[in-house]
Amino acid sequence: MSKRIQGIRGMNDILPDQTALWQYIEQKVTLVLQQYGYQEIRLPILESTELFKRSVGEVTDIVEKEMYTFDDRNGDSVTLRPEGTAGCVRAGEQHGLFYNQQQRLWYRGPMFRYERPQKGRYRQFHQMGVEAFGMAGAEIDAELILLSQRLWTALGIAPWATLQLNTIGSSESRKQFGGALLAYLSEHKSELDGDSQRRLDNNPLRILDSKDPNTQALLDDGPSLSDFIDDESKAHFEQLCTILDRGGVDYQVNPRLVRGLDYYGKTVFEWVTDKLGAQGTICAGGRYDGLVSHLGGKPTPAVGFAIGLERLALLVEQLDLKSEIDSTMDVYILPLVPEAVAEAAALGEALRSQLPQLKVLNHCGGGSVKSQMKKADKSGAQWALIIGDEEIQQNKIILKSLRSQEPQLNMTRDEIVSKLQSFNS
Repeated sequence: MSKRIQGIRGMNDILPDQTALWQYIEQKVTLVLQQYGYQEIRLPILESTELFKRSVGEVTDIVEKEMYTFDDRNGDSVTLRPEGTAGCVRAGEQHGLFYNQQQRLWYRGPMFRYERPQKGRYRQFHQMGVEAFGMAGAEIDAELILLSQRLWTALGIAPWATLQLNTIGSSESRKQFGGALLAYLSEHKSELDGDSQRRLDNNPLRILDSKDPNTQALLDDGPSLSDFIDDESKAHFEQLCTILDRGGVDYQVNPRLVRGLDYYGKTVFEWVTDKLGAQGTICAGGRYDGLVSHLGGKPTPAVGFAIGLERLALLVEQLDLKSEIDSTMDVYILPLVPEAVAEAAALGEALRSQLPQLKVLNHCGGGSVKSQMKKADKSGAQWALIIGDEEIQQNKIILKSLRSQEPQLNMTRDEIVSKLQSFNS
């Protein structure tokens, strides 16, 4: 017997009993994005490795340790995308979407990072990204945050989502702060956790992300990023907070919040929850005004965020907010004899054409009346339509309720359509 082939660790299947939840979330998110005028862009999974090295940063964990990178048959280095913003910027610049234009874009799909798989964190994971280009003011930052809050309301998770907000200033102010932080932490290097020691020389700002309590205690006594923020970034952040206050958005200013990618500046934010343990971030983003020019385009202000769909699905499921999700059928059609199969197929097509809102399942594969009725009940359908020898001779169909004690009826096809229409009107 051949050895059974297993899926690759950290690259999970999403099975039919889970996809209804995913479709529900994606439909809710898509509807909100359409309300705000965002247009979908579809991007390739595979990009030039140089794109991520230049955008994400060569000394980030993603580029150093986590990317799926290989040479193709031409010897070119390519990478399965670890995040979506860089590819979106590349596509927009390549196709002339940015210059003297405003763009509101969104995308979704799988991303890839070689990390230790755990609940809510996988090597192939799925994100929905939202990006806005060509708008420099804080109002577009606020729009994205208001949009994301509306998503949580639509999904019913708003009470369990907390907004954390910060400004990390200009590249010059971060450079000055980084120098001061480096000088301070170098005096305490032996007290830092291992990851922070490694980051000290190449990316000291990432040490602010450390979850190690001893490192956090050291940071409490060190220089503060807020003391180095430039006046323009402060004014931008104050305007953002004013708009959010006016819009009734609750938030926490977190001076330790930095994003792990090199391209961010000014506004950064995360939506977090305490319902998912250590993997509590469900949405994160910020402003990245320098990325388009860094990748060869003309200077273009930009801001965006990404939602982790695995974590979002986990949260909706954990909070038992799936009452609106209905993957059951409305009608199950049973041909009790071989001669009824063609009529059952024709009936199913007629119902789908005349009542397109109905979900209609035709029984296939034969079987006894008892076995067919079991499958009809298991489908969750409200109604069974039964065709046997007598029904063929009489040109009638039996309408049987599977969820109530109503008496079954013998009806013509037109009467069936009319009856089902009245139940769904």
